[in-house]
Amino acid sequence: MKQILSRLHFSYGQKLFLLATLPLIGAVAAISVVVALQSQELAEREVRTLESQLIDVKKQELKNYVTLARNSFYYIYGNAAPDDEEAKRKVMQILAAMIYGSEGFFFVYDYEGNNLVSPRQTDMINQNWAGLSDSTGTPVVDELIRVARSGGGYHTYLWPKPSTGEEAQMITYVTSFPSWRWAVGTGVFVDDVIKTVAASKSEVEARVRRTFFYIGGITFASLLMVFGTGMIINVRERRLADAKLKSLTQRVFDAQEEERGRVARELHDSISQILVGVRYGLELAKKRFANNDPRAPEAMNRGIDSLSGAIQEVRRISRDLRPGVLDDLGLGPALKALTDDFSTRTGIETQFSTVVFRNRLDQDAKIALYRIAQEALTNIERHSGANHVTIDLRGHRSGATMTIADNGHGFETARRQNPRQGLGLRNMQERVEQLEGSLNIQSAKTGTRISVTVPLTHLLPPESSSTSASKKPVTEVPE
Repeated sequence: MKQILSRLHFSYGQKLFLLATLPLIGAVAAISVVVALQSQELAEREVRTLESQLIDVKKQELKNYVTLARNSFYYIYGNAAPDDEEAKRKVMQILAAMIYGSEGFFFVYDYEGNNLVSPRQTDMINQNWAGLSDSTGTPVVDELIRVARSGGGYHTYLWPKPSTGEEAQMITYVTSFPSWRWAVGTGVFVDDVIKTVAASKSEVEARVRRTFFYIGGITFASLLMVFGTGMIINVRERRLADAKLKSLTQRVFDAQEEERGRVARELHDSISQILVGVRYGLELAKKRFANNDPRAPEAMNRGIDSLSGAIQEVRRISRDLRPGVLDDLGLGPALKALTDDFSTRTGIETQFSTVVFRNRLDQDAKIALYRIAQEALTNIERHSGANHVTIDLRGHRSGATMTIADNGHGFETARRQNPRQGLGLRNMQERVEQLEGSLNIQSAKTGTRISVTVPLTHLLPPESSSTSASKKPVTEVPE
């Protein structure tokens, strides 16, 4: 089996089809099982209800028969003494004559189990049947006498049908003539009820089978639809994926070239010129030392100062590429250093505030928030015309939020949707999406507000020292 599975190589379309059809097949199987169970339960409930209703009708019919028979001779029984044999004989004649249908009759047993009336089975008359049971062991005569002596009621047992001699289920209603110590009753065979119930059950089972056929047909049609739709989506998504991959590749190349160009401009415009100045200063100092010119130390000092400036510029470029303070001290000090440098370099008033985090941001979140702040400040410097910027960073129950706001002239919302513009904004959005966070940009003529929220999953458990820290706004705190 493992060898067979190892030889199977599914294409993207086949994997997509399996991914779409397997849940569908599982859902259909689950629905089929539920339908089967519900249908079976419903069928059993319907059959039980039908059987109960038919039996109730039979029982009520039997009770009416017994009541009618009793009323027909009650004038005799009511006026007779317990030992009036003539009255008993007349009543037995009346009951023996009361036969109905092809199987119905009345019977009489005395309390000792002697059969007194049985018009369809005359061989039972004047015999004692105490202890008689049917083929399943259900007591018959003794139970009929007991039910009659307790006030009357129903009893179900197997009894030979007079027409066929074969046993069939019979329901009997029996009542008592207490002064004569008689149990009088009549019964009805319910084999017709059983046949009706069996026919109803077969019909319900046929409906269940048809339902399964319908489910199978719907499932097959759905699978065909899923297959066709999956193929269409497969072709379309492949084309879109190829186009997005080309666009992403081009954007990566553009970003790399832009960053290389920026570093090259930084090196040429700052470090290169400074180093050229250092070279001329050192050459001038060399000549003056050779001529014993007293101004030689001055030229040397200027060269040293220029070299120090070059070192600072290299550090600034290195910090822009990867700020060491972000790894050493955390996001708060790194953003503080970034805003201070931005304010000093551009002359734009910049305020940074934060609160002490109860949790610490993980490395991905720190880098993403720092790069977003860096990108936002670059856009403010180049495009906003603002003279005041605020950056706020704080943690909360849902994670952490950084807000950057300026008082510039804003920008058009449609600009962000132009694929050839707003590369910085797209970079922000992609960084936030990688963190599964949210980016909200509000821009108007009075300024722009950027809010970035990082989910709680990117906050690490609090350190022991952070539990006692203050939460008041400060200008420089570790997160």
